[in-house]
Amino acid sequence: MIDTTMLWTAIYIAMLAAFTGYVVISRVPVILHTPLMSGSNFIHGIVLVGAMVALGLATTPLEQAIGFIAVILGAANVSGGYVVTERILQMFDRSGKKPKKEA
Repeated sequence: MIDTTMLWTAIYIAMLAAFTGYVVISRVPVILHTPLMSGSNFIHGIVLVGAMVALGLATTPLEQAIGFIAVILGAANVSGGYVVTERILQMFDRSGKKPKKEA
């Protein structure tokens, strides 16, 4: 049985984290947004590791489902960060080679 106080506390913390993230990101100038996001890719990796630990400690099916979703979203976040970083590095490449176009 899930303790309702703990559940509401977790929901409250998640809502505060989402709101704080939105406010912080919305106040970053557009020109700095992509470099900051790609530069903070290591934080995304830490989030992914935390999600995997939480999934490993999950005991109920609800906790396992939430943990699985967290791992999937964390992995997508890390992958996207590396894609953005690669694109930024290609923009500043002075070798004259054009990036490969993918089908």
